[in-house]
Amino acid sequence: MDKLRKTIRDSEVAEAEYYRYWVFYCWIIVIAFTVILILMSISIVLQKKKKNLQLKRQQSRLDALKMQIDPHFIFNNLSILLDLVETGDATAPIYIKCLSKVYRHIVANVDKNLSSVADELSSLEAYIFLLKIRFEDAIQVEIQVQDAIRERQTPPIVLQMLLENAIKHNQVSEEAPLFIRVYSDGDKLVVENNCKPLTPNSSTHHIGLRNIKERYQLTGAPAPEIYQDEHIYRVTLSTL
Repeated sequence: MDKLRKTIRDSEVAEAEYYRYWVFYCWIIVIAFTVILILMSISIVLQKKKKNLQLKRQQSRLDALKMQIDPHFIFNNLSILLDLVETGDATAPIYIKCLSKVYRHIVANVDKNLSSVADELSSLEAYIFLLKIRFEDAIQVEIQVQDAIRERQTPPIVLQMLLENAIKHNQVSEEAPLFIRVYSDGDKLVVENNCKPLTPNSSTHHIGLRNIKERYQLTGAPAPEIYQDEHIYRVTLSTL
């Protein structure tokens, strides 16, 4: 009987010891799982903050790019406008209207990463009027964009910057006009001009074009495709 009692006590002690170890290991598992959850939560929060910071930086860079319009464009237009007003030219009111439309479009798109092709072309037509007053027949611009692509989107002010780029880096004269074409090719926009570089080594890959490439990169759109030979300079733009 004593032996049986001892066996039972030993069994109860062993069971109690097993229970303590089992509880201990359960607590270890619970604590480890809790720590893992906390670390994962911290990691997710940090990643989210990092992503938000990157997005803010990208947006800041994008906003800065939007406002990088050639200052010479401002001064030239104000000078031309003053001359039109002083001489009583009948085109002065139209010039003011078009100039206002171009800048209103720029201001309206400061907080936008994308703009409809239709809106961009509407602003571009006003911009072309300003160019025609300044250069007269020294510049010829042709727009042939299908209706289907006009509802698509593109980073704002890009078309205007490409025209600025063409004028800035090419000779412009009535004897040998600068021809610029803006047309659609499938779901893409193409801006093309004849090459008449100011100097033999002049390059059109300057700040304006770099800004356009970066703007497309920041909006997630495919980068512009550039083709150039001795006769033609062409930029093909993706639309969204």
